[in-house]
Amino acid sequence: MIETNFPMTQAIRVLKDHGVPFTIHAYKYEEHGGTPIAARALGVDEHLVVKTLVFETETHEPLVVVMHGDKDVSTKNLARTLGVKAVHPCSPEAASKHTGYIVGGISPFGTRKRLKVFLERSVTDMPKIYINAGKRGLLAEIAPADLMKILSPALIEVGI
Repeated sequence: MIETNFPMTQAIRVLKDHGVPFTIHAYKYEEHGGTPIAARALGVDEHLVVKTLVFETETHEPLVVVMHGDKDVSTKNLARTLGVKAVHPCSPEAASKHTGYIVGGISPFGTRKRLKVFLERSVTDMPKIYINAGKRGLLAEIAPADLMKILSPALIEVGI
């Protein structure tokens, strides 16, 4: 369902401030449902629904990885790509502390702290993506080029 009356989140503020075109889609959030539920609710391929994952290096440096919904991140390949010993997913509490969002609603836009953002390279090949808009059950439909323009992420290839 396309929303015209949606809650104003920090992520939506960032999208508006940058003047990029976007459409907000709301769906019924399900605990631990993830991208399959969002894709089914919106009637789109799960590959187009991207997830925002928060990781930490062995020195507890936080970072964000934006990945296709139907892929996982190889932490071994991510660590190798970053040139660090190890990378692990943050706990929900740490992810919330770093981003200002709750798990299930984490967006790479408008995070509490400025975090390094890494984007799976093949996401840039998509005509559009659906990315969390800063609240559970709320996705922004945007062009990958606009994500690149706003976040200037480093492109990586760590999806499995």
